[in-house]
Amino acid sequence: MSPIQKYLIGAGAAVLLSWWLLPGWVTLLVLLGVVAAPVVGYLMLDPSQRERLKRARRRGIGR
Repeated sequence: MSPIQKYLIGAGAAVLLSWWLLPGWVTLLVLLGVVAAPVVGYLMLDPSQRERLKRARRRGIGR
């Protein structure tokens, strides 16, 4: 299982659990945080770091 699949399963479980236990607006905040955290992290990278990340994704990390 790839790391991205693990992340998606964990994020889905967090949202479903919060949907079941918490009021609707808190669940919306959890969903927003799950989506926004990786996007903000990516946008905080320098252009050179983004390029290195793209190259690492194509080749595979550690190769």
